Amino acid sequence: MKTGLEPREFRWVIKDRLAVSQRPGGYGDGHRRIRRTEELTWMRANGFTSVLSLCEGNQNLAAYQEAGFEAFHHPMASTVDTEVARDVFKAISESMADDRVTLLHKDTIDDVLTGILGGYLVYSGLLRSPIHAMAVIQEITARPLGPLGRSLIPTS
Repeated sequence: MKTGLEPREFRWVIKDRLAVSQRPGGYGDGHRRIRRTEELTWMRANGFTSVLSLCEGNQNLAAYQEAGFEAFHHPMASTVDTEVARDVFKAISESMADDRVTLLHKDTIDDVLTGILGGYLVYSGLLRSPIHAMAVIQEITARPLGPLGRSLIPTS
């Protein structure tokens, strides 16, 4: 029997390797420490070994480390360019090195995070076509990809 609570908006991007969700415990006034603890318990029970936070602040990093996860932090603003996106792609690869199972998050799953995920699929070579990456990541996240998100997917 698995324990804990599945993180909100949890989705596998690469099955058993890379997942995405809202920030564990929620964000802003809705953040709950007990919920964060339950979500981290669920993650541990489901094989996660690292967390990569793209939040602008360092919220939860100490909690991730205390719970036994490798914590990676790559702060990202709500608007980014392709150079910043490539740095994030590298951070995702680093967080998944040595067969780590990684949860990637910002406060919420927004257009930037969705675009980063689609871009990573192309950057990593898992998908070659940016158009295919857009379609796949929209299906995975169940949200449309806007102009900013689309601009983060490499075309070459």
